[in-house]
Amino acid sequence: MTMFVTAIEHVAQFVRPIHFITRNYDSNVVKPGAATLFFVNADGWAFTCGHVADEIITAGQVNDRYKSFRTELASLKDPNRRARRDLAKRFGYASKVTCQVQVRLVGCGFGLVNINVRRHKLYDIALLQLTPAPKLQVLASFGKNGDDIKQGKYLCRMGFPFPEFTNFQFDAASDNIEWTQTGEENTPRFPLEGMITRHLLDSGVIVGFEMSTPGLRGQSGGPAFDVNGTIWGMQFQTAHLDLNFDVDQEVLRNGTLERRRDSAFLHVGHCFHVEILKQFMRAEGVAFAEA
Repeated sequence: MTMFVTAIEHVAQFVRPIHFITRNYDSNVVKPGAATLFFVNADGWAFTCGHVADEIITAGQVNDRYKSFRTELASLKDPNRRARRDLAKRFGYASKVTCQVQVRLVGCGFGLVNINVRRHKLYDIALLQLTPAPKLQVLASFGKNGDDIKQGKYLCRMGFPFPEFTNFQFDAASDNIEWTQTGEENTPRFPLEGMITRHLLDSGVIVGFEMSTPGLRGQSGGPAFDVNGTIWGMQFQTAHLDLNFDVDQEVLRNGTLERRRDSAFLHVGHCFHVEILKQFMRAEGVAFAEA
């Protein structure tokens, strides 16, 4: 079956990855991560999740805070272990606290890109305007009639989970994480299909829909589209439904009986409804196309 082949090739032309690298306090391990955005018009406007936009916005604040910490640490007359620990506590640092973040919007233009963020007041949705706008031949086209989103409809989502980019490092001399000119720059896109199972309601109003397969980390902000490449929603989270299938039994493994305990969950994807996306664009004066 080639249900989504043409649609994936079409949608891939306006979907882009957001690459993150982060580092925790008192660690030299650099952790890669990714998210997704997709462009809706030639003026550089794109959709992503609100929590993704928040990470982009706060990256500079996180880095500035760590610079301030290092400045104060260097000014200590006696930077012994206790003094360092007390200073770290004052700055709110512990072993699992992020102290540095770097963000890269891949394939979204060259050179310095300014980002204008419009955050939805109620929902985990954000519009980003990138200046200068990337020159794209194909842009998103949204479903015209939201009533067409019904149980049983099959859609595909696209994003960038399983980050494979390696063009980063920790520089011990400067105590910084940084992008490099070597290593793999890209992460392959990952499409995942599923059936619409239920609508998501807020005070009786449909604001989203649930899909029978999970949204994967890295697909946040990615579009949900049909076989024609028409956009019907945006992935924003995964819910974990308790199946109440708790198992405690012996099983045969390599000729030996072993006891296994497990609790089963169904992982389902949550997407914002196309009508919510269009309402937000209209409220912000962002032009878009319908199909």
